[in-house]
Amino acid sequence: MSKEICNNEALDREEVAGKVVICDYSTKIDVYQQITEVKRGDAYAAIFLTDKYFSLDTFDYSIPGLLLPTASGTLAKEYVTKVRNPKVEKMKFVLTRFGGKPAPQVAKFSSKGPNPISPGVLKPDILAPGVDILAAYVPKPFILVGKYFLVSDYVVQSGTSMAAPHVAGVGALLKAVHPKWSPAAIRSAMMTTTYAMDNNGTILNSQLTGLSGTPLEFGAGHINPNKAMDPGLIYDMGLQDYIEYICGLGYTKKQMSVLIRRTHWSCNHKSIHDLNYPSFTAVLTNKTKYPVEMNFSRVVTNVGKDKAIYRAHLENIPTGMRISVKPTTLTFTRKYQNQSFVVSIEIDRGFPRVIFGFLKWIDQDSHIVSSPIVAINY
Repeated sequence: MSKEICNNEALDREEVAGKVVICDYSTKIDVYQQITEVKRGDAYAAIFLTDKYFSLDTFDYSIPGLLLPTASGTLAKEYVTKVRNPKVEKMKFVLTRFGGKPAPQVAKFSSKGPNPISPGVLKPDILAPGVDILAAYVPKPFILVGKYFLVSDYVVQSGTSMAAPHVAGVGALLKAVHPKWSPAAIRSAMMTTTYAMDNNGTILNSQLTGLSGTPLEFGAGHINPNKAMDPGLIYDMGLQDYIEYICGLGYTKKQMSVLIRRTHWSCNHKSIHDLNYPSFTAVLTNKTKYPVEMNFSRVVTNVGKDKAIYRAHLENIPTGMRISVKPTTLTFTRKYQNQSFVVSIEIDRGFPRVIFGFLKWIDQDSHIVSSPIVAINY
């Protein structure tokens, strides 16, 4: 047991009750455990020294607390040890440090792909801010300080429930700017204008593994609202596209009727590879015989200037994966004109769980229409 690190059962209630406690950093214990121990000792509040990420979620704190990096915490420890009767006059938020690296990252708790029901459609679609988000909240007591509960109209929370409103808000703004766009067009605009590189210039990192992530973690990339307003091209879809997709999932006629709210429909049994989605996913298994080639048909709609020429660029294509795009140039002479193309993915040997690259259509006005190309062993 160690009082310095606020280890389990280490603190003496008579020594810490009603006081502010400093808990030193240790790799043997985390802040959650320290909070529990300080609360057990009836401390008034605590200062936690740590170099590890810890949630700012309001409900993770059962007592008032301040988190300091160990470098800054050295000054606090010196004050406590050198002053005869150290006092904490106030504990308050001072500043936000910007420019942390690497950023953004995929949060540990973020849901990962593939979708077990339909692995041929890349999931997730997109990455959005969802960690330590300050949000409005129904006032609710959450920390008891002395005889009083702290109550606020705002809390800091993390989760998909924080990321989803960001995406929904961007979608609403896009609908306001482009009222005639379909839900698929809005999704396409958000996905094809994302970025998959962090501020170190490398592929977005995964907090869970500490390594570079994959589209099974960040989808097409991190949302970029301003770019999404002017995507250049969109991958649009209509009702029949969704019907074809659902037909391929093996639902009964009764289930189909419930899903599409119709009693009559037609299925042409199109390949999942021809679903007009803004990503490309090749699904392979341990029974796959190599080399293997798959073709993906897509149609894009020009939503930029009347005249535009887009050229295909392939990026980050890994060894063992060969990609071809036909045609390599798409020429548009008017707005809302459609053009089709085919992406061929050839893999000559087995590979780890996932490999990926990107197809980017780039025009003379600097539109970059980006789509991940992913192969997964499923």
